[in-house]
Amino acid sequence: MAASPNNELSETKTLDSAAQNPQTNGQDSTPEVPQSLHEALRNPQSMADINPGEKRKREDQDPTQNYSPHPLWKTSLCSYFRRQDGSCSHGSTCRYAHGEDELRQRPDKTWDPTSERAKKVMKGENGEKLAAKEEEEEEEVIMTEVVMDGGDGEGGEECGDSQLSKCLVHLPRKWHSDNLMKFLSDQGIPFKSAKKKKGMVVGFVSFESAEQLDSAVEELEGKSFGNKNLKVANVIPRSFEWKVKSAMAAPLSSQQTMEDASVENAGVTLTSNGIGDGAPNDDGSAFDDSASKAKSARDAVTPLAHMPYDEQLEHKKNSVMQMLKKLTRNARKACPNGVSLPEWVLKSRERGGLPCELEGIIESPVVNGYRNKCEFSVGYSQQGKPTVGFMLGNFREGVTAVEEPVDCPNVSKIACKYASVLQEFLQHSSLPIWNRFKNTGFWRQLTVREGGSAGKVDENLEANISEVMLIVQVCSVGFDDAQITSEFERLAQAFAAGAAANSPTLPLTAFIVQDHQGISNVSPADAPLRSIPILKAEGGLLPDTTCNVVEARIYDCISNLRFSISPTAFFQVNTLAAEKLYSLAGEWAGLGPDTLLFDICCGTGTIGLTLAHHVGMVIGIEMNASAVQDAHKNAEINGIKNCRFICSKAEDVIGSLLKEYLNMSEKQGQLSSALESSDEGIVTCEEKDTYTTNARNDGESSCHEPENCSSEDDGKELQNQLQGSSTSKDGNSSVQQFKKVVAIVDPPRMGLHPTVIKALRTHARLRRLVYISCNPESLVANAIELCTPSPEKVEKGKKGYRGWRNMSSAGLARHRAKSMPDSEPFRPVKAMAVDLFPHTPHCEMVMLLER
Repeated sequence: MAASPNNELSETKTLDSAAQNPQTNGQDSTPEVPQSLHEALRNPQSMADINPGEKRKREDQDPTQNYSPHPLWKTSLCSYFRRQDGSCSHGSTCRYAHGEDELRQRPDKTWDPTSERAKKVMKGENGEKLAAKEEEEEEEVIMTEVVMDGGDGEGGEECGDSQLSKCLVHLPRKWHSDNLMKFLSDQGIPFKSAKKKKGMVVGFVSFESAEQLDSAVEELEGKSFGNKNLKVANVIPRSFEWKVKSAMAAPLSSQQTMEDASVENAGVTLTSNGIGDGAPNDDGSAFDDSASKAKSARDAVTPLAHMPYDEQLEHKKNSVMQMLKKLTRNARKACPNGVSLPEWVLKSRERGGLPCELEGIIESPVVNGYRNKCEFSVGYSQQGKPTVGFMLGNFREGVTAVEEPVDCPNVSKIACKYASVLQEFLQHSSLPIWNRFKNTGFWRQLTVREGGSAGKVDENLEANISEVMLIVQVCSVGFDDAQITSEFERLAQAFAAGAAANSPTLPLTAFIVQDHQGISNVSPADAPLRSIPILKAEGGLLPDTTCNVVEARIYDCISNLRFSISPTAFFQVNTLAAEKLYSLAGEWAGLGPDTLLFDICCGTGTIGLTLAHHVGMVIGIEMNASAVQDAHKNAEINGIKNCRFICSKAEDVIGSLLKEYLNMSEKQGQLSSALESSDEGIVTCEEKDTYTTNARNDGESSCHEPENCSSEDDGKELQNQLQGSSTSKDGNSSVQQFKKVVAIVDPPRMGLHPTVIKALRTHARLRRLVYISCNPESLVANAIELCTPSPEKVEKGKKGYRGWRNMSSAGLARHRAKSMPDSEPFRPVKAMAVDLFPHTPHCEMVMLLER
């Protein structure tokens, strides 16, 4: 029977479909050609006898047009061919390429990833990306500190002419000067002196002659450390105005000699080729093309400011969504062998990989000027001018340049004004600015804290600001006390004059000096504080100011409650958005009069106090002593009596507190003994390693009692609070003190301590947990431990095991989950993001966990 045109078309389609669907038997296969087509091709004369017209048509056509290869034909290398040393049972008919010569490019213009061509392309792309990244990093290396004067005794003799000095970029961070000098000696490079600070990626080398310098540059350029190529940059001298003023001022202390004050600061500015070539201006500072390319303080502090706010919210929501998916993936990995996956993990596929529903993101009621606390660094700008503002990058990357905050949308105008006042004062100060490279100097940082009354969202925020606290951080080591006192008095007058010169007059409540001797500006909680009186221009104290550092505090309002804020206490930087955050946490916690609420990492007690009227009792835990004092004062100010605040690390007391409040009814005598120990344990909040029921400091009354109440009455009142929700009709104490136990945690960026997680996880009475996090990554790590099923056999950690040092936070959490005692895990119920930080990539995240 003759093959009709339709039959021929059908046979051709069959061939194509066979090519598209090869056999999946583990070996490479070729499309199977239909038998009828084989016969027709082998006997064309028989086809001509039946249908001669069709025969003539076939002869006129190119056979390749009827049997064009599949788009993926020969686009992948044959694995069988490679495994069997160049032999394949399919031969030339194999649909896979037998070698690089046969390999074809894929329809999407890519190559087989296992091929040499793809590897070359990938290497080229990675090289371009790496070069672009290095070029970007080079432009950001901006050192504005004294580093080449040899004053600290490191690196040998004094480095003289900057023309004979070079900056080396991308050195190992763990190196110091000795390592750099050894490296140069091992390479056979002669040099005069070398300096490198541990923790930074830049070092400085000087040479005896131009010949030495040229030879060293030729030898060093291109050296690699890991995946980084060593770069050589010029050292650009910058002449600062203050060096002349310092020379004319009174002699400095032994720490800062006149020679240090008169030495030019070495600024490093790199262009795309790693060499800076700026010419000095009239003021002695160096300008070049790369200086204009460096990002501004606005870009460094508020990188999302260029986006509309709606797009910012969408960007943050997507980021949170990706972080939540990380929880699901790690929970799968952390689930012990032989234990079935939790139901919330199995259902995550229905939610696109999310562990729970992400209900969206709550926008901030105010977008601009929302920060009530701003920390300004003191340093030098790219042009060498003493500046109070924000650093343009990380110090460890060689960035010490500081720029003014005038264009930062999240900073209030009041904070900017006080920063400019201090900046103007530093132009004439006889004390030096802190040098981050040498860890010497005096002026370090300015913190502006603002407080105000409750106001409407649509009102001007600055109109609601009624109090301002200024905190200046210094390092007084090696400086004369009389000179320091004189400078503080002058600065207080400058702040007062600056506040009065503004229209309307700026509020100024307290001026505090913090003495900190550490390397970074992050000071410990016990750093010494000193209150400086603020005098009016015509003499006398300004109204509403205080000279007592204990009473130096400002006040702010959240949810119609008034909160006292001491100089170092934590308080949310966006007050109006914090109201929404706390309201959401209280709503999800499901509170009631029979609820015992644990407020872990409570700070000044804002969360517990705003929710106190919804619960039977609040137990707040905080390690910052001044914050606990504020919490007690806040409870007293607002007349709240069902709160107890404990000054201690949460990991030290959470276990005993849960036992104290939830297991006391096992023995009737435990209640009285606990109350006795509480009354006997009344100490000051500075004793941070113990927890207290009350804190009486300088005559302050506790939040549990009226002002003139005795401790005996306080004990009876506390006992009534404990038994109020647990007394049965016959007057006997019931087994449970509280019907519901809820915990709200608001930890710092590093998350909860493992001991706290274990205590929360293993206490069966705790059924609901609301986790508030400013770092979603730490939330994910903690949630892995809280929500992963316990193993059937607890694994003990290996003694001396140090592999954890290279683990991610999620990897550490998975590792710790293996040793979690047998307990019922929590499950994620829902999550919500709250934008407390517009114009930045950060946001708060709230997650509800239940079991």
